[in-house]
Amino acid sequence: MADPESESASASSSVSSTDSAEATGAPPLPADGPIRTARDAAATLRERYDEVERIEARIERLGQDRVEAAADTYRRAHRVLDQYEDDATGTGDFGSYVEFEGEFSDAVDVDDDALAADAFAAADEAVDKRRLSTDDFDAARDALDPAGEYVTLLERRDDAVDDYRIARRDLKKARDELEDRIDGLEAVAEYADVDLTVPVEELREQFEGYNDDVREAFDEFLKTASARETFDFLEATERYPLVDFDAPPRDLSEYVDEYAAGEEPLPQLLEYADYSQSKLDHYVEDPGALRTAVAVHRTWIERLDGEPLTLGWPPEPADEIQYRVQDLTSLVPRVADEDVVADLRAIGDRSRKDDYETCRRAAKVTEEFDEREQALIEANAAGDRLAEAEETLALVEEILTETER
Repeated sequence: MADPESESASASSSVSSTDSAEATGAPPLPADGPIRTARDAAATLRERYDEVERIEARIERLGQDRVEAAADTYRRAHRVLDQYEDDATGTGDFGSYVEFEGEFSDAVDVDDDALAADAFAAADEAVDKRRLSTDDFDAARDALDPAGEYVTLLERRDDAVDDYRIARRDLKKARDELEDRIDGLEAVAEYADVDLTVPVEELREQFEGYNDDVREAFDEFLKTASARETFDFLEATERYPLVDFDAPPRDLSEYVDEYAAGEEPLPQLLEYADYSQSKLDHYVEDPGALRTAVAVHRTWIERLDGEPLTLGWPPEPADEIQYRVQDLTSLVPRVADEDVVADLRAIGDRSRKDDYETCRRAAKVTEEFDEREQALIEANAAGDRLAEAEETLALVEEILTETER
């Protein structure tokens, strides 16, 4: 039976977000899966625990040893009946008959105050005859039936314990999922005041336009600039920690510095590495050195792109975007034309406007939160849903503690 206080706590938690939605005129929000699952799992564990307690209380009242003794006697009596029924009935083997009588009498020999003592005595009496038939064996089995109750009781106890363990495992899993959900709801609650009607497309287009252009410009730079120029640029980026390019491999950098082939663009060097030895002799002075330095770093070269020069979406807070734009403004002119640089500066200017933070937060919500979480914000129910989840977690912890065995 579920604890009334637990049921009351669950019931009060389940209506809070709905009430908030109704207060704002929005349609009722659907129940939150992890919260509902945790409450259901908590109720199930309580039921399974109570069932084990009820069964064990009955066994304790009867006496654990007495119940097990009655169950053992019942099983032993049935084994003897099953073993001798064919040989000890009718005109069968007289020796088997004698053995059966002795073994069965010993099997059901219990003290007068033992559980089911009358049933065992009645079973013994049913086969205490000079000649036995299958009907006599059936009568003995029927007489044993009252003692079978104790076998069933122990089986019910074992099944109930198994169910309890499964329910406890399920609740712990539900608790873990609920804790993850609470982490998510805490993030949502931080944006509970966001106005999702704020238009963010203009800001998105501004960011995406710059990002597309700077990627394209960097790709063109790689194709046209010498490998030395590219490595000089990468070395310059090391002075700007917010612009995170991977440093060139040392042996590749040394090759580019020392050999004339360093005047070729990186993609051209990569193409040379695929040439045959005889063909490569016509293009570079030391084919072996090129293969050693370039071919082994194919992956690094192929992964080199302009992504570190882009601006993330959803956008960063104004102060962070301004620092990043400042760093990028020192680097982007080396790989892109003035139009791209102007777009970058325009984003920096945009971050200084009063409505930037409002648009930024709205963009973050629409980009990073799913429809369920956005619905909580629209209904002004994020705080209530978080409180509901936290109350449910407290209930779960309480039930896990109270039902520990």
